[in-house]
Amino acid sequence: MLEAIHHVALICSDYARSKAFYTEVLGLKVIHEAYREARDSWKLDLEVSPGVQLELFSFPSPPKRPSRPEAQGLRHLAFSVSDIDAVVATLGERGVVCEPIRVDEYTGRRFTFFADPDELPIELYER
Repeated sequence: MLEAIHHVALICSDYARSKAFYTEVLGLKVIHEAYREARDSWKLDLEVSPGVQLELFSFPSPPKRPSRPEAQGLRHLAFSVSDIDAVVATLGERGVVCEPIRVDEYTGRRFTFFADPDELPIELYER
């Protein structure tokens, strides 16, 4: 039935700041950007990899996402990387603080977390 994840949608509190983070810091490519006047909302489609998108939305005064303690529902966004050390170093040069790299006890793969401008937890998972 299901073939793949097409997109993940995020709502941000500061559109310009989040757009800069996802495009300039994380390097995602802009596919399409639109201002939706009726909703006073921006929608930005970003390419993560061929066929996988991140949709960034802005809305007037969205409520904060509960992160700590962890709340029910979607937990975090995870990106696959081939060289976690190189990605963590690049993010550090761009002002992003990552947690220490850990090893998944079940898969033996290395991973770390950092936060986007709205404190959304983002994971890097080494292939």
